Amino acid sequence: MARMKTKEVRIGNVVIGGNNPIAIQSMTNTKTEDTEGTIAQILRLEEAGCEIIRCTVPTEEAAISLGKIKQAVHIPVVADIHFNYKMAIAAMENGADKIRINPGNIGSIDRVKAVVDVAKERNIPIRVGVNSGSLEKEIVARDGGVTAAGLVESALNQVRIIEDLGYDNLVISIKSSDVMMCAKAHELIATRTEYPLHVGITEAGTLWSGNIKSAVGLGIILSQGIGDTIRVSLTGDPVEEVKSAKRILKTLGLRRGGIEVVSCPTCGRTQIDLIGLANQVETMAAGFPDLDIKLAVMGCVVNGPGEAKEADLGIAGGIGEGLLIKHGEIIRKMPESELLGALREELENWGK
Repeated sequence: MARMKTKEVRIGNVVIGGNNPIAIQSMTNTKTEDTEGTIAQILRLEEAGCEIIRCTVPTEEAAISLGKIKQAVHIPVVADIHFNYKMAIAAMENGADKIRINPGNIGSIDRVKAVVDVAKERNIPIRVGVNSGSLEKEIVARDGGVTAAGLVESALNQVRIIEDLGYDNLVISIKSSDVMMCAKAHELIATRTEYPLHVGITEAGTLWSGNIKSAVGLGIILSQGIGDTIRVSLTGDPVEEVKSAKRILKTLGLRRGGIEVVSCPTCGRTQIDLIGLANQVETMAAGFPDLDIKLAVMGCVVNGPGEAKEADLGIAGGIGEGLLIKHGEIIRKMPESELLGALREELENWGK
């Protein structure tokens, strides 16, 4: 899939834009002032595949904690700032690898300049973030509501403020909870800027509904070659955001690695607990992040081998028995109870 060319921006030890892979981002939902709790969550996110993490910095205590957090984790830490320009400066002084601001809610131009001056001095990138809830009142009034064009106009206006202050180490994000509006806004802005774009559907919802909205919206945006970092915004454990982002990128062919599990939807022929089995297999597969294979879980020993022929490895179950299938060929028949163990053995020895 061809991607739109954007300028490169370095965020800590991660470079985005250009020909670099789309980076997976998430945001902690701990209190940043809770240093140990936040570190523990970020380490879990790293293990899941998170490559950039954002933490809110609403207080001086949070800014100080950010410095301790940065020393304990292994991925770039982004400070999320709203309203208080002093917190943006404090976060950078405590080692933030990037800051996320909306210049429109920072206050006077002098305050914005104070933030930009510190970022310039330390060469810290600024992510200019605009969403449908922060759109300027005059744009909303003029357009009769929030529009994709209005979001783009607002974002570029905010970018221009920072450019006029002599700084262009920037990333842009424009988000909306309206999937089609968000997709249209990204289509528009991608033709008007070369800055890297952070993409996501904001306030997408719970694990169930949020994943659907994010998959649809991000699928539209990313399939057009737009996007340099990605976040799936879910109401829940941020580890789930990372898992979903990885799956979306892999489904679109934008990320390799990790086992892809496919399973049949069950039917009247199914005579095993296929739902339980598929969930167990998916959990097992997560423990082999370096394997780039397709694994099929089928509920019928009659059609299972044929349905699994496009997978690298598969299992199919019947009444008390199961089949282990490799590259479309049955290699073992065994009691159903032995299927998972046999599958794990194959995964552990894959490629050896």
